[in-house]
Amino acid sequence: MDVAIVKYNAGNIYSVVNALRRLGIDPLLTDDAEQLRKADRVLFPGQGEARGAMDYLKARRLDEVIRDLKQPVFGICVGQQLLCKHSEEGDVDCIGVFDAEVKRFQPQRHEDKVPCMGWNVIEKRDNKLFEGLGEHPYVYFVHSYYVPLCADTAAVADYILPYSAAMHRDNFYACQFHPEKSGKVGEQIIKNFLKL
Repeated sequence: MDVAIVKYNAGNIYSVVNALRRLGIDPLLTDDAEQLRKADRVLFPGQGEARGAMDYLKARRLDEVIRDLKQPVFGICVGQQLLCKHSEEGDVDCIGVFDAEVKRFQPQRHEDKVPCMGWNVIEKRDNKLFEGLGEHPYVYFVHSYYVPLCADTAAVADYILPYSAAMHRDNFYACQFHPEKSGKVGEQIIKNFLKL
């Protein structure tokens, strides 16, 4: 199976590369449109800032390439946010696969810290991405921005308010958390994606 990872100016890509290698897959890290189109699966991970990431993608027309992909695509962390239509981070228009706006967490109480950082449970997971996870799976999050609940929400987490921990529309899957840093649960989610 040919697995491609979208290469752009976002951190943390190599932890995803390593997670795939642990599963016996040697992914291609690329920003070449043709290689992305030809891959059997495409992962779109990242940590970073939305405007800078979108500037890089738009300069290479990768936003259009990603939007038009037909094979299973998996956005991770900032990758999920960039698949939405707009982000408050940098007030930037994004790729627009998901009809949702990315918002910044607004602390309501003294103990509400931003960024949200650490382990949290994901619920309401009626999706093939989450098969075999058990009842209350914990995954690892690090983020200051979130996607509100919407028609494309595939799993829910609660931090300050309930929000989209994962999303799904057609061949596009995404999660706000880091499966590559979420132990056996995250490994199972990546395996499920590769089997789609």
